[in-house]
Amino acid sequence: MAAKNQHGSDPRKRKRVPSSKGDGQTSNPKEAKLPSNHSNKGFKKPFKASKSEHTSKPRFEKSEMGEERKVPKSKREVRLQAKELTESRKKKRKRHYNLEKELASLWEKMRRRNIAKADRSKLINEALKKMMGKIAEIAGSHVSSRVLQACVKYCSQDERDTVFEELRPHFLSLACNTYAVHLVTKMLDNASKEQLAGFISSLHGHVASLLRHMVGSVVIEHAYQLGNATQKQALLVELYSTELQLFKDLVSIKESRLIDIISKLRLEKASVLRHMNSVLQPILEKGILDHSIIHRALMEFFSIADQSSAADVIQQLSGPLLVRMIHTRDGSRIAMLCVKHGSAKERKKIIKGMKGHVSKIAHDKFGCMLLVCVLATVDDTKLTTKVIIRELQAVLEELVLDKNGRRPLLQLLHPNCPRYFSPDDLVSLNYSVPSLSTKDDLKIDTDLGKQIKSSEFVEGGEDESDTEEKTTTGTPDESLHLNEGGKKDPLLRRQELLLNSGLAESLIEACRVKAGELLRSNHGKEVIYEVATGGEGDILHPVLDKLLALYEAVASIAAQPKSEGPEGDHLLENFHSSRTIRKLVLDCPTFASTLWEKALKGKCAMWAFGHSCKVVSAFMESPDSSVRKLAKEEIQPLIDSGIVKLPVTGQLE
Repeated sequence: MAAKNQHGSDPRKRKRVPSSKGDGQTSNPKEAKLPSNHSNKGFKKPFKASKSEHTSKPRFEKSEMGEERKVPKSKREVRLQAKELTESRKKKRKRHYNLEKELASLWEKMRRRNIAKADRSKLINEALKKMMGKIAEIAGSHVSSRVLQACVKYCSQDERDTVFEELRPHFLSLACNTYAVHLVTKMLDNASKEQLAGFISSLHGHVASLLRHMVGSVVIEHAYQLGNATQKQALLVELYSTELQLFKDLVSIKESRLIDIISKLRLEKASVLRHMNSVLQPILEKGILDHSIIHRALMEFFSIADQSSAADVIQQLSGPLLVRMIHTRDGSRIAMLCVKHGSAKERKKIIKGMKGHVSKIAHDKFGCMLLVCVLATVDDTKLTTKVIIRELQAVLEELVLDKNGRRPLLQLLHPNCPRYFSPDDLVSLNYSVPSLSTKDDLKIDTDLGKQIKSSEFVEGGEDESDTEEKTTTGTPDESLHLNEGGKKDPLLRRQELLLNSGLAESLIEACRVKAGELLRSNHGKEVIYEVATGGEGDILHPVLDKLLALYEAVASIAAQPKSEGPEGDHLLENFHSSRTIRKLVLDCPTFASTLWEKALKGKCAMWAFGHSCKVVSAFMESPDSSVRKLAKEEIQPLIDSGIVKLPVTGQLE
């Protein structure tokens, strides 16, 4: 009992607060009770909810004068009061809030499509007058930035130059702003040659730091794409060494390759490698891999990297991030290097990273070459079939007609054929990292630095390596060192990817369904030709019954009457289809016999003119004696009368 009394008299114990639901009396017995007489105006009665009011405690808020008042009960009044409070806060927080509101109203008018040009010019002039002297301050706002972009797009050249001059000292700070970066890129798109040169010059010493910034890297890439060869080189060399970053006039345009720069300036290779590693590692860790300037720098890095450095970078790149690089020539080459030199585990990551993107990659100009490299290198055909082949089968009818999408299919049907792959593509497939290359017989440009020929530095031209390779490219049977990483027999790999996966049957069926369209197509005719002839090494021979159905489909279309369709639309009169059918007659006796029996027998005189004449004469030029014998009785009179003319070497008995 004594303990309780002592505890109750503890001065540290907090006093009880009157309950809102009670009678308002305190727990202290010595405290005087408030009088209950309402007429006494000298005392304030503590708040107590009346019966008519809600039982919960009403809210209070302080006004600017410090007085307490109730929140208005009307919803409209609440909204208006909240809006006023928001407006007052924005005015305190934003220095140019009123100006931004005025610009936003002008922007809504000037960006309309149906507005007259003169009216838009007046609105732009008014907006620029309001912004003049404050452009750099308001360019970082998400509203003002859009207004400025519209003004730069539609204003006159003099007004654009005025805006450029005002922003010139602030470009570096604006380049790192999420909203202002769009204004900077818009200014560069509309800049003159002198303005662009001045902007690129102002970036000197800041290229590496901006490339590490998620937003600033966009500006560097945009300037790199717009610049000429000299300007691109000036941006790129800053990533090589500290000396080149400090003294930009050390390197002329003649030395575009890193190996040549090191040799001319007598730089220490280890020092350059360490500097590039310190620059590229943060970029790789942040995943900033979309830009072509970074792809170019990585290619130069591989040309001088030692074995451990190159292997570390390949390990970092192997995965889903690699898909973001393959839209450029250098990015695609880097991806192929990762496939060729990566371990089985790293290749597995790369292939799994392409899941869901195979169709888009196949349609890309440079991305399709990565699929070609995977199909020609990776030994794990089960994983390749599960991820790549299955997605290709889903869009097979689109791929056979697409210029880029057909390349992975042609690689399986006829590997490394110069008819279907340009010299630059074949060189890309042959790339290797010098420090990771283990083949003693690799004689074709073993130094990677000699292989990359500054294709992006030659304005309006093609890769310099193209000129060299066009003179050295051999026949379709010429073999290149493609299987640097694969140990499986190439023929066995092709059989597993084509036949065991079911791709061959799907491909033949797609060609049968779209036979007429493929034969008339400039790109599709090559796919149907390779399929009909069975591919290199007659790899499609096990599905010969499916090929016979394809021959019947082509012959049925060719047997249609000549009068159907517009002139020149018939399969035998079309430029592309007539030449493809002629090649099939010369190279595939089974197809020639089917076509003769179903479409040309007894009708050669009708088809002996125009493009179709080439198909008729092909029967007498065929190297197969049974095909010549089949058609000789009907075609020989046409030859004797001079209607059908054969080359001297084609008049076979």
